[in-house]
Amino acid sequence: MNKRILIIEDNEENRALEKFLLEAAGFEVREAFCASSGLDIAREEKPDAIIMDVRLSDMRGTEAAKILRQNETLRDIPIIFVTASVTKDSTEEMRAI
Repeated sequence: MNKRILIIEDNEENRALEKFLLEAAGFEVREAFCASSGLDIAREEKPDAIIMDVRLSDMRGTEAAKILRQNETLRDIPIIFVTASVTKDSTEEMRAI
């Protein structure tokens, strides 16, 4: 069985590229266009990993990650943050999650 990856990304081009690369590497990919739908998919499907944009249309990816970390069945899912703007503060915030 292939590993399941959830991409939470509101930029259609970025999401398409990430999906293409992951599927080419043999992963099963689910997509969400915003944090709230990504949280719903994570709860329903419990993916093996999540790739999440930091800046999403409905909430920051770091806030969505904190919600995931509070859920006992989802807290250990690895989260890979993707962002075009990195600051020292945001890097520290992502590492703390």
